[in-house]
Amino acid sequence: MKKTGLFFGSFNPIHNGHLILANYMLEFTDLDEVWFVVSPHNPLKEQKSLLADYHRLYLCRLAVENQTHIKVSDIEFKMPRPSFTIDTLTWLSEKYPNSEFVLISGADIFKQFKKWKNYNEILNQYSIYVYPRPNSDLGDFKEHPSIVIQNGAPQMEISSSFIRKGIKNGKNLSYWMPKNVYDYILEMHFYEK
Repeated sequence: MKKTGLFFGSFNPIHNGHLILANYMLEFTDLDEVWFVVSPHNPLKEQKSLLADYHRLYLCRLAVENQTHIKVSDIEFKMPRPSFTIDTLTWLSEKYPNSEFVLISGADIFKQFKKWKNYNEILNQYSIYVYPRPNSDLGDFKEHPSIVIQNGAPQMEISSSFIRKGIKNGKNLSYWMPKNVYDYILEMHFYEK
């Protein structure tokens, strides 16, 4: 069985914080690979500043183009919208029966986790590798056997919203993401308005 970590997100845009966390999960846990699962639209987030799906997908592919154990998935582009994590997990588990899927998530999701569709089913069928987030705590889920807290994971203060705001304000954010990603964002004038 291959153990695959699924890192869901809008990646609007992908940045070094995402890549560092994916690398940490690969190198310091029992995962064999990590997939960035690009979500068309998170039903619990606003869509107004969201770059088009395929642009975000392309930026993610640029970010990992030289990686062998980090991949990008567009599975949620082919599913009904809004996309729900349990539906994606079910579909992937059926399509890849020789893979064991694990969710990778920040501790901050647990503020809203009970709003997720069939969250109990997720906990009963899948493990969640949780990395710490500033001012976040797992609440009721702290002792759940499916939750594996990765206390050694770096706490990243980089956010996509900070990057979008910086680009809009004409700041140089070339150190915040891979060069090819940043160059493409500038070339396409993404996030400038």
